[in-house]
Amino acid sequence: MPTFYKIYKKKSTEGYQSIPYVVALFSSMLWIYYAFLKTNTTLLITINSFGVFIETIYVVFYLFYAPKKAKVQTVKMLLLSVVGGFGAIVLVTQFLFKGAVRGQVVGWICLVFSLCVFVAPLGIVRQVIKTKSVEYMPLLLSVFLTLSAVMWFFYGLLVKDINIAIPNVLGFILGIFQIVLYVIYNKKEKAIILKEQKLPEKIQNHVIIVDENNNQKLPELTEEQIIDIVKLGSLISSGKIHVASCLHNSTCGVEAAKVENTPKLQTAEA
Repeated sequence: MPTFYKIYKKKSTEGYQSIPYVVALFSSMLWIYYAFLKTNTTLLITINSFGVFIETIYVVFYLFYAPKKAKVQTVKMLLLSVVGGFGAIVLVTQFLFKGAVRGQVVGWICLVFSLCVFVAPLGIVRQVIKTKSVEYMPLLLSVFLTLSAVMWFFYGLLVKDINIAIPNVLGFILGIFQIVLYVIYNKKEKAIILKEQKLPEKIQNHVIIVDENNNQKLPELTEEQIIDIVKLGSLISSGKIHVASCLHNSTCGVEAAKVENTPKLQTAEA
C-alpha cells in the first residue's frame, strides 16, 4: 500500500517493477486450484482469494501509471503466466492425472511458483546493489513477506503439507536477506547525504561571485548559500530539474535580461 500510494502521488511507477505482483497473482490462482483438489483447505482458499483480488488491483494500478515499455512487458507477463500458464496447467493436470496424484502434481507446481514469489523481488535487489540506493525496494513488503513465510511454514508443518512448508523456508531466508540489504544501503545513503551537506573550509574560502557586466566582485557567499548551490547542482546533474537559457543576441524578452544580469560563480582554484 505505501508503494502504490507513492506511485499515485508521483503519477509514475518510476523504478518499481511489476514482476512481484504478476507472479503473486499467478501463485494465488494456483493455490486456489490446489485447495479445491484437497480437503480441509478453507484457509488456503480464503487467503488466496484475497490475494487474487488485491494483486489484480495492484497490476491494474501499475498499468495505469507505468510508462509504455513497462506496460508492454507487464501485459506480456500476464498473458504468458495468468492466461497461458495457468490455463495449460489446469488442462494438463485434468486430462493426464487423476485423484490424489493430480493433487500431488499441482502441489509441486504450487511449490515451485511459491518459490518464484519470493525470488521475484530479487530483480529489485540487483538494482539496489547496482545503484547503491534502496529507493525502489519497499522495506514493509520485505518485512511482511518474511513474517508471512514464518507463519505459513509452521502451518504447513502442522498440517503435514510439505508443499506449503518447503517454499516458505526459502521465503524466510530471502526476506531476511532483503531486510539486511535495506539496512546496509539505507545507512550508506544517509551517510552520503550528510557528507554532501558538509563543505570543507577550503572550498568556503575560495568561492567568489563575479558580475561579468561590470567586472565587480560581489559579497562572498555564506555557508548556507553554498550548501543551497551544491544541492541545486546535484539536482541539475541528476536530471530532476532542467535549466533553460538563451543567448545574449537571441530574442528571449525578459528571460534574456535575467540571464545576462545573472552573476556567475568562479573559483580561485581548479
